[in-house]
Amino acid sequence: MDAELNRRRIIAIARAAFADEGLDLPMREIARRAGLGIATVHRHFPARTDLVTAALAELVAECRGDMQASLDEPDPWRALSGAVHKFAEHRLQDRGLNEALFGSHPAAAAFAVDRREQARAMERLVDRAREAGAVRPDVTVEDVRVCLGAIASFRLAHSATDLQRLVELLLIGLAADDSTSPETETISWCLQ
Repeated sequence: MDAELNRRRIIAIARAAFADEGLDLPMREIARRAGLGIATVHRHFPARTDLVTAALAELVAECRGDMQASLDEPDPWRALSGAVHKFAEHRLQDRGLNEALFGSHPAAAAFAVDRREQARAMERLVDRAREAGAVRPDVTVEDVRVCLGAIASFRLAHSATDLQRLVELLLIGLAADDSTSPETETISWCLQ
């Protein structure tokens, strides 16, 4: 019983620490914050990647659910723009998640299947939006990846409002000229 409580405590502490400070926080510091010895942490998570994987597994599952919700959205523009907005939300909430999913951190290998599935799903969203005329005809999945890269590289020292502004500007760049989506109407003055 104590072992399971310790494991859950370590995961919770690591999840919060990775979200705020990134994945390079030493395991010794996680042990200290959890009020446990480093040997206890290593008993549960022999390698650092084991701890990172356990700490981020729930968030990765949440991302999967978000993408599935976008795929299930019948409106192609809302589906694509919703996926981009969710990506930005995760960027704000969890620095470590982006490092693990999109960076070169060793823990990224544990999420390779998720990365491929997310990429295929994004491709379907872009194709659907293009076929419906919701995005410019020349928009490709690579264009959307560039947008996601801009969001991922956004410095968290800026405000959430600044990130939202970036997302809206990126979506305007993707939207078809005659798009009447709420996102493009909100700041259509930028185009005038």
